[in-house]
Amino acid sequence: MKKQIFGILSLFLLVFIVTISCGKSNGYGSTAAATYSVNIANMAFSPASYTVKAGITVTWTNNDNMTHTVTANDSSFTSGNIAIGSSYSKTFNAAGTYPYHCTIHPGMKGSIVVTP
Repeated sequence: MKKQIFGILSLFLLVFIVTISCGKSNGYGSTAAATYSVNIANMAFSPASYTVKAGITVTWTNNDNMTHTVTANDSSFTSGNIAIGSSYSKTFNAAGTYPYHCTIHPGMKGSIVVTP
């Protein structure tokens, strides 16, 4: 009886380890895709700079009392107008630095730094 219980527990442990090791890690100890948030409020992006690993999704949410945009300085991505209470998300797959701004309010600036 003890051998059967030990065998079942060993099998359960093996299945558990294999299941965990087969998950795709995002580099932050989780197998789920991570999402990071940038708050748009008081005419600013907060945080103004974010460092993330490749594959991470960043979501900007407009909590201000006016429309804003999130536009890459090199025009590689743009949110279009983000209405009050709305959001825009972008997944960054390649390492690099991605400075961005609001086209409506050019003084609003931020950057996403993506590491491998």
